[in-house]
Amino acid sequence: MGRKRVTVTQESNTGRNQEFHDNYSGANMNRNQFVKEINSGNYDNYHTRNINGVETPISNPDSTINNNLG
Repeated sequence: MGRKRVTVTQESNTGRNQEFHDNYSGANMNRNQFVKEINSGNYDNYHTRNINGVETPISNPDSTINNNLG
């Protein structure tokens, strides 16, 4: 089983994912940077969703938990 592509490294007090680490490239990103990368097509297995007025990175649903954010 492969490693997760992206790991959440920081959450807010309410549980919103705030900081992310790309385990393949070594890049660290805040939520806005990760959203921009997803919308640019650089992360195929992720999309964004507007949750309570905030654009939020979401992993695409599939049969594996290996790429889930968490």
